[in-house]
Amino acid sequence: MMSRVSEILENSKERLFTVEFPEIDSGGMERIAKHVDRIGPWFDAANSTDNTAAHAHASNTAVAIAIKIYGIEPILQIVCRDKNRLAIQSDLMGAALHGIENVVMLTGDDVSAGDEPEARRVFDLDGPQAVVVANVLATGQYLSGRKINPAPNFYIGAVENPAAPPVDYRIQRALKKHRAGARFLQLQICYHPDRLENFCRGVAELAPKLHIIPSVVLVKNEKSLNFMNDKVPGIDIPQSTIEGVKNSADPGESAYQLVLQQSKHALSLPGVRGLHVIDFRRDNSLERLMRELGRTPKL
Repeated sequence: MMSRVSEILENSKERLFTVEFPEIDSGGMERIAKHVDRIGPWFDAANSTDNTAAHAHASNTAVAIAIKIYGIEPILQIVCRDKNRLAIQSDLMGAALHGIENVVMLTGDDVSAGDEPEARRVFDLDGPQAVVVANVLATGQYLSGRKINPAPNFYIGAVENPAAPPVDYRIQRALKKHRAGARFLQLQICYHPDRLENFCRGVAELAPKLHIIPSVVLVKNEKSLNFMNDKVPGIDIPQSTIEGVKNSADPGESAYQLVLQQSKHALSLPGVRGLHVIDFRRDNSLERLMRELGRTPKL
């Protein structure tokens, strides 16, 4: 049996819409259910993040299991920053125990990006090597050679940043991850349309079977854009974009229109099979965006 993510990307012409599940620090399963009620009708799957931006939160595997319990297909993220190869294999096999198949392997932001910069870095592996780990487990053995029967049925993804210099090298990194076993890429947020277009075209030409899922983020105003530009590793937002939102008659509406424009542009590019949405607004903008992109809610 295939996951819905793999079914859409491999056997369908549908677009895949995924969403970043909010970080969980407290509130228990009631908090999970509240988020599911809001995002569930619009998306095919939700990312369970792994201490995103080097901030500690409820564990990636635990949240992925909770998401699944409430009826949304999870995509489990696993970062190399905090875990050696034993812990990465443990995360993967723990997820498989609960029928979680979609996994995204990534290097992760450095601890200096977070609120506990004194934490020790692990980085036993990097993102491409972590993809190899997931692929090896899927063949029915641990890295040690110890057998796994039956083998887990992972559908493996990775991440890439199309806007980070050196830009041309990003295409080669994507191909490296594809050769390691990644079937899809969820991209970092990109505020440079030309760089995104060049990346997607290059990947589509060299690896037409690698499915690209660009990301967009819903924010309320220019303050959020400034914060991401200044504080979030790997994100570079042109000052003209920030000023355009700031100086508009309605910054909130301008920020929304920016995301709508980015979404439509991303979905038009070669190799792009869907969209990943991150919602920092937490208002009705998420539903509005989905409707304006032609989505209808699931019953």
